[in-house]
Amino acid sequence: MKRQVIQIDEQKCTGCGDCVTGCAEGALQIIDGKARLISDVLCDGLGACIGVCPEGAIEIIEREAEPYNEIKVVAQMVKQGKNTLVAHMKHLKEHDMHEYLKQAVGYLMEHKSELPFNAEEVIREVHFYNPHGGHGCLGSKTMQFKKTENTSATDIDQSSELRQWPVQMHLISPVAPYFQNADVLLAADCVAYTLGNFHSKYLKNKSLAVACPKLDSNQDVYLEKLVRMMDEAQINTLTVMIMEVPCCGGLLRLVQSALARSERKVPVKVIKVGVQGDILEDKWINFN
Repeated sequence: MKRQVIQIDEQKCTGCGDCVTGCAEGALQIIDGKARLISDVLCDGLGACIGVCPEGAIEIIEREAEPYNEIKVVAQMVKQGKNTLVAHMKHLKEHDMHEYLKQAVGYLMEHKSELPFNAEEVIREVHFYNPHGGHGCLGSKTMQFKKTENTSATDIDQSSELRQWPVQMHLISPVAPYFQNADVLLAADCVAYTLGNFHSKYLKNKSLAVACPKLDSNQDVYLEKLVRMMDEAQINTLTVMIMEVPCCGGLLRLVQSALARSERKVPVKVIKVGVQGDILEDKWINFN
């Protein structure tokens, strides 16, 4: 069957092991100095490991893979202890994977006499865990915001500040006329939907490229395009806008890698946006 699983770029992987601890399902191991996906059956395809990889070496792809098997995951996780199992079941709850959570609970109850810990304590801890209470994976946590009415808002249509097409990184030409000597905004996909003043305050007078460091495939192309923007289009500045979720940091790491390869050192500003539209960070950075 075709489904989403992670893919590891061995050229980028340094074998640091951060992804292994970030994978609650135990689908990853360090073998011969590289992170390896040891079983399709254990990979849930949600990509929790992406946000903890400092090298941006992991992405989600869709390919033929064995179906994910929660029973096999729990059976393996029991050997790793209570805390690992609790973390895994909370992870399922965060992603609203209720059917898998039922299977995990069923396994624990069926095998509770064989377990080295109290199965009912595990179930109780997960039952009372509130994934919306400030814990868990922010990038995929379900949230609903309460907005107060803005009495200063106007019904007058705001004009778009977009001055080129296309904008998606896979589609743009890094040496297009609108990138020549330009101030460029590289924005994560979700940013524009989060900020009401995205066009008027952040996009105005800039050329735009958008990308998702978690879901976009073949990001080596992005790296090559960023290097060409810097060296051939000779862009003036680069502003990187990312969300506060961990996986979004991959966009900044791409820029860092591009700067390391480029002949020109372009000034880079990072703006980090909260999921409710607040600006958490706005500063020029130095990668040296």
